[in-house]
Amino acid sequence: MDHTESRWVAAAAAGALLAACGGGEEEGSALPAAMRDTAGATANPALVAMPQAQAARTLTAADFMDWAERAYPQYFPGHPADRSAPPFTYRYYPDAQNYLGVADGSVYVLGALTGMQLVRVGSLTDFTCAVYSCTTAAPTATEAARFLAQATLGANRAQVQAVQSSDYATWIEAQFAAPRSQGHYDWLMANGYSAETFRDNAQGLDNTVWRKLVSHTDPLRQRMVLALSEILVVSATGLQGPWAQFAAANYLDILETNAFGNYRTLLGQVTLSTAMGNYLTFRGNRRSTNGSQPDENYAREVMQLFTIGLLQLDANGVPSAAETYTANDVSQLARVFTGWEYDISGLTAPLPPEVQRRPMVQNANAYETGSKSFLGMTIPAGTSAMVGLNTALDTLFNHPNTPPFISRQLIQRLVTSNPSPAYVGRVAAAFTNNGSGVRGDLQAVLRAILLDTEARDARTAAAPTFGKLREPVVRFLNWARGFNASSPGGRWDIGDLSNAGTRLGQSPMRSPTVFNFFRPGYVPPGTDAARLGLAVPELQITNETSVAGYVNYMQRAVAGNGIGDVRADYSSLLALASNPAALLDEVNLVIAAGQVPAATLSTLATALGTIAATTDAGRLNRVHAALVLVLAAPEYIVQK
Repeated sequence: MDHTESRWVAAAAAGALLAACGGGEEEGSALPAAMRDTAGATANPALVAMPQAQAARTLTAADFMDWAERAYPQYFPGHPADRSAPPFTYRYYPDAQNYLGVADGSVYVLGALTGMQLVRVGSLTDFTCAVYSCTTAAPTATEAARFLAQATLGANRAQVQAVQSSDYATWIEAQFAAPRSQGHYDWLMANGYSAETFRDNAQGLDNTVWRKLVSHTDPLRQRMVLALSEILVVSATGLQGPWAQFAAANYLDILETNAFGNYRTLLGQVTLSTAMGNYLTFRGNRRSTNGSQPDENYAREVMQLFTIGLLQLDANGVPSAAETYTANDVSQLARVFTGWEYDISGLTAPLPPEVQRRPMVQNANAYETGSKSFLGMTIPAGTSAMVGLNTALDTLFNHPNTPPFISRQLIQRLVTSNPSPAYVGRVAAAFTNNGSGVRGDLQAVLRAILLDTEARDARTAAAPTFGKLREPVVRFLNWARGFNASSPGGRWDIGDLSNAGTRLGQSPMRSPTVFNFFRPGYVPPGTDAARLGLAVPELQITNETSVAGYVNYMQRAVAGNGIGDVRADYSSLLALASNPAALLDEVNLVIAAGQVPAATLSTLATALGTIAATTDAGRLNRVHAALVLVLAAPEYIVQK
C-alpha cells in the first residue's frame, strides 16, 4: 500500500470506505483534471466493502451517493445535486471539501479526505449489498431466528421459515406495509371498560397490552412500541384522575400509529396527549403570577430524555463534557408548556373516557404570552401557544444531538447495549436524512439498525462485548410468541407482572419512574462490565430476588398457571418429546435463536432424560422442563 492509501481509515457499514486528510477546491469549480484521469486512478481493493453478490437490483450512482451521505455524514455532509463531467457523475461537499464520483461502474473519492489524490475505492458492485442489504445466500434457520430476535418480541418456527424463504429487507418492508389492528382504546371500549365502575382505576390496561404484545401479527411494530414506551415513558402508576386506562391506551395508540412514521410527528402527539400532560404534570400548568413559576417537569424531561440528552454529542453519539442545556433553558422552555388543558368541548360531567383520547387544547388565560429564550433561540412575545409549542419542538427535533441520542437508545432496545460509535453514526445519519432529505423517518432508522453489518455479522456477535441482556418482559414474550400463546376467552388476564419476587419484576407501561425500568447508561458496579466501561441497562433490575422470581414465574407460566386462560401451543414440541436432544434443538432455535451451545444442550438433555416420557403427561412434563431450562440458560438470557 502506498503513502496515499495508508492515510485511509477503515470505516464502513460493511467493512469499507474511506478517510484521510488534505486540501480542497472552491464550490462550483470544475471537476479537477485528476478526477477525469481514470487511467491514473489508484485502485484500493483492501477497502472493498463486501464480496460481490447477486443483487436483486443494480446499484445506481445516485443510490450509492445517497447511502454514502447517510453512512458518512462527516465526510459527505448534506445532499448536494448530482453534477456531470463525463465519464463522471459526482457530488461536491463544500463543508468537507470532498468529491464523491462514479465513472464506468467504479467509485472514486477526491479532496480533503484523500490529500487531493484521486482514489478508487471499489466498484459499484462491491457496495451493492451495503446499500441494498442483499445477501449471497438465503439465511439459515439460525440466522433468520437471530434476525427475528432483534426485530420482534418472539417468533415461531413458521415465521423463521418465512424469513428464510425471503430476505431481511423484504420482511421489513412487509412489516411497514402491514395494517394496524384494533387499537388499545377501541378494545377497552368494546370490552366494557367504559362502565362507571372502572372510572377511577386502570383495569383493562394490562389486558389490552398483553393482547397486542403477545398475539398480533405486526411483530416489528410491537417491538418498536415497547422500545418507544421505554424512551418516551408514561407509566400507569403515575397517572392520576379518571379513566387512567384510557389515557394510557390512547398513548400506546399514539406510539403504534407513529412507530413507522416521523419522530417529529410522534413528539408532537406525545406532548399534547393527556397521558403525558398528567404524567409529567404540565396539564393545567399556568403562567407566572405573584412570584410563582410554571411547572418545569416536562420542559426538563423532553430535553433530557426525549430529544437531546444531558451532554453534547458528536455525530456518532460520543459525548463531550459540555452540557446541552442550562437551568435557565429549562425555566424558559417551561413557559411554552403553560395553558394546556383537557379538551372538554361538547362533553358533560362526569367526563367520559373520550376526554383522554383528545389532544390537549389551550386555555389562553393560563398561557405565558411573553418571550421565551432557550437553546440560543427566542420565541417572540405575543406568539400564539400552538406556534410557540411547534417552534420549541422543532428546535429540539432539529438539534444535532437528537439523531444520535435517540438512535443509540433504539439500537440498545433492539440489538446491543454498547453499539460502536460508527454504528450509532450510521443510524443517526439515517435519522438525519433518509436519503430523500427527510429527517426523523423511523422506517429509515429501523432499516439502518436491523440491516447494519454490526447487527447482522456473526463475527461481531461473537465478541464478548456485543449483545444485550434480554429484559424480563421480552423473555416472557419470546416464549408466548414462539409457541403461539392465545386467550380463547379474549380477556388476556396475565395481569401486572411488576413484582420481582413472584413475577417478572417488570410490566409494560408500569415503569416506576420517567427514567424507565433501567437507565440506558447504567454500568453495574463491581463487574467486568464496569471495568471495561460497558453499559448493561437491564442489570439495573436484576438481583437475587428477580432472578429467582423470573424462573419460578416462567415455570408456572409455561405450565399455564397464573396467566388466566392464556395458553401456549406445544403440539410441535410434543412430537419431539421422546428425543430430548431434538426437543432441545427446537426450543433452542425458536426461543434462543440457536445461542445455547452444544455442551449446555447435552447437559440439559441428560436432565430431561430423567423425566419419563411414556405417557401424555410425561411428554408434556418433559416439554415444560425443556422450555424452562432454555429460558433460564445464561446463553439465552444474553441476546447476541
